[in-house]
Amino acid sequence: MEGRAFVVLLVIASLIVLAENTDHKNAIEIYSLHVDSTVTSRFAHTVITSRLVNKVNESREAIFEVELPKTAFITNFSMSIDGETYPGTIKEKASAQEQYDIAVSHGQSAGLVKTTGRKLEQFHVSVNVASDSKVTFELIYEELLKRQLGKYELLFKVRPKQLVKHFQIDVHIFEPQGINFLETDSTFMTNELTEALTKVQNETKAHILFKPTIGQQKKSPELEETLLDGDFIIRYDVKRSVSAGDIQIVNGYFVHYFAPSEMPTFPKNVIFVVDQSGSMSGRKIEQTRDALLKILEDLRPEDHFSLITFNSLVTEWKNTLLQATGQNVESAKRYVKTVMARGGTDINNALLTAANTLDKASYAEILQAHSISMIILLTDGQPTVGVQDVEIIQQNIQKAIKGKYVLYCLGFGFDVSYKFLEKMALDNGGIARRIYEDSDSDLQLQGFYQEVATPILKDIEIQYPENSILELTQNSFKLFFDGSEIVVAGRIDNELDVLPVEIQAQSHTSNLIFKEEANVREKEKVFQHQKYIFGNFIERLWAYLTIQQLLEKSISAQEEQQKNLQVARALELSIKYSFVTPLTSMVVTKPDDQQKLHLANKPTESDNEKSRVTGFSGNKLTKSHITKALSYRRHHDQSMYYVHRAPKTVFRTVQTTAQLLTNEYPHFLFQLPRQNDVICLNIDGQPQAYINLISDPDKGVSVTGKLGRNRNHFVLFEITNLDPHVQLRVSKEGTVLSYGGHTTKLPWTKSASSTVQGLKIAVEKERSLTMSASANITIKITFIKSPNRFLGLYFMDTDHFSDKASGLLGQFYFDTHLESNPGASQGEDERVLSVHGQKHRVTRKNKKDYRQESATGIISCWSLHITP
Repeated sequence: MEGRAFVVLLVIASLIVLAENTDHKNAIEIYSLHVDSTVTSRFAHTVITSRLVNKVNESREAIFEVELPKTAFITNFSMSIDGETYPGTIKEKASAQEQYDIAVSHGQSAGLVKTTGRKLEQFHVSVNVASDSKVTFELIYEELLKRQLGKYELLFKVRPKQLVKHFQIDVHIFEPQGINFLETDSTFMTNELTEALTKVQNETKAHILFKPTIGQQKKSPELEETLLDGDFIIRYDVKRSVSAGDIQIVNGYFVHYFAPSEMPTFPKNVIFVVDQSGSMSGRKIEQTRDALLKILEDLRPEDHFSLITFNSLVTEWKNTLLQATGQNVESAKRYVKTVMARGGTDINNALLTAANTLDKASYAEILQAHSISMIILLTDGQPTVGVQDVEIIQQNIQKAIKGKYVLYCLGFGFDVSYKFLEKMALDNGGIARRIYEDSDSDLQLQGFYQEVATPILKDIEIQYPENSILELTQNSFKLFFDGSEIVVAGRIDNELDVLPVEIQAQSHTSNLIFKEEANVREKEKVFQHQKYIFGNFIERLWAYLTIQQLLEKSISAQEEQQKNLQVARALELSIKYSFVTPLTSMVVTKPDDQQKLHLANKPTESDNEKSRVTGFSGNKLTKSHITKALSYRRHHDQSMYYVHRAPKTVFRTVQTTAQLLTNEYPHFLFQLPRQNDVICLNIDGQPQAYINLISDPDKGVSVTGKLGRNRNHFVLFEITNLDPHVQLRVSKEGTVLSYGGHTTKLPWTKSASSTVQGLKIAVEKERSLTMSASANITIKITFIKSPNRFLGLYFMDTDHFSDKASGLLGQFYFDTHLESNPGASQGEDERVLSVHGQKHRVTRKNKKDYRQESATGIISCWSLHITP
């Protein structure tokens, strides 16, 4: 996560609305395109509205694309066609993904969001527009701006691809601290377009309006081509003084900004650990050398530094750190020029050598007493020499560093596991950053160094009254860099009239204490001008910041239970505040096909990687983690709660880990039709006996199953489909497909697929088999290999079963519902399951979820035992 205070994040929107596959120029006409952005106290709320009309006598496809920051959260999207609106719905990701998977199996789906660059994600949706019809697209996203090198930036990437009658970018900025400077820039601005730009600014407010006419948009009077193709940029900073910062309050929530300046910089002790393996050859190693030469020149005379290069072997420029004198810097530059790329990649030994070098320098008292020590790793690949298990490497480095030094990890290109680097950096107080292979890769490396080159405070603790502040975000920080900003938010107790704050920190020359008091009533008066705020924006800012920090903490969490709690809380907030985060998805139903689903997921930095480290999943927010978090959220809303009080965060749980988790897989998992409740069913059947699970004559499908010898699990399923007449025999060895007198074997050892008259059968290697047909039930069988090999059966599209379905499972798919149980035992979460009038007692349990990829996936469900 790039969630440290010194990392700049841009508000970016690229606007592209196109007509595809048309012989008529501008058959789809954009007659209005508005970008309305309100920035209130660094929190940006952007609404992009595009209105189109189909001018030709036949339907055409309109495409709406917006590029937004990777750090932004989409909060809403809708399409309106001829007055009817089709909104997007934000759901828990595992639930949305299951709905999406069903659509995929029917060929009725498309992804909406993908990563398109270093800072961008692209939201993309298309819709079929009938002749003379109008369509309106509206996308809303929010993010907290981060200050970098003394400024905030809003960058709108403008690409309408045609002349637009009503085009405008309308930005309102309100900063109660006062606006120190404000500037605009553009890559496409001409003298004519400059006349369309107005900027009005006073002490605390700014209004930027860019509203070019059709004539001003034209490249020339003769051409119907637009000049609007590039970047529109707004940069600004706020006024600040050497104090405890600025506190702002709205409706019981506060945000506290702290960004001191004009302080002496700590001397740094820096070791650059540089990959020179064979994969770095060519342009990469050349750009790395160029960047290091520039970075060495930027070292301050009071800094100490060293260089370590590694491939199959680890090479030290010097066996200690040297002061950054002119002579030593020149010596290091000569060494850098000799670095060549060849050999393997021993990341573990290289980082252990760096930590040991810092240890030796510290013991020898070479380093200044008040200084900051850091290791900066640059690598482009996976470990191939020495220790290659990334989890062991992470453990080794954390033990070696012991919290004494900060580790920054830079991943060059997409052949490196970003998750590996990210966890290792977060475990050791740093961050990870991807360096993109491009003509400016050397500038990216230099830019990162500039962000961490000027530490001015360390060990920052921000304290608030312990009994009056609830749900506080992170309030202690290891380092603060000049030009960045610390942001803390929380909820204020209703009885509090004055909010005091005390900041303790260490500068290069002394220990510092800053104190401030904020009058709650007076602070709330500042935001009474509704034009410049949007709803409870500080509450949303708090939720945004909390989600980001919880996701970051979950990456470096040492215990699975701790990780689950953090993910559960982040998921809960994502759904409550309608944010599309890595834990949630937006489902959009296309108006031209009510069965076609689009899914907007939040990509992570590792989603673009070409390869992953074998066996490495410990740090991934997998679908099972999200499902597990959802089960915690649903089941333990009353028993699990969070109390955030300064100066630390306390997690309290009523139930223990042993009570929450169980090692059991149920025989069957299924969701009741048109209900959200999941049933975990175990049966008391005879070993090796065939059981009629479901038979639906209307749908022409039946399934039987056979229990294994120990009756713990099913080892065989037979599926019969009547139209077309296909039989599947699925066992632990694989699948036998029978059709028209012919048989085909589909082993688990490889992925394969087959289609018979519209019926699709697909095997995912060593994972699952799926049988699906349009407008029918989808059947999925998972292959579980651990601890004992067995098969798990579940159905999708269960609403499609008819009321003639019968069998052990078939009976549950109509005339079935849950009822309250007045006679429930004290302390037990019990219900009554009514099945065709028969009553069954069910109890809420946590079970292993065989539907998930991970063997540790847990689901909260209503547990039931029956005898066939």
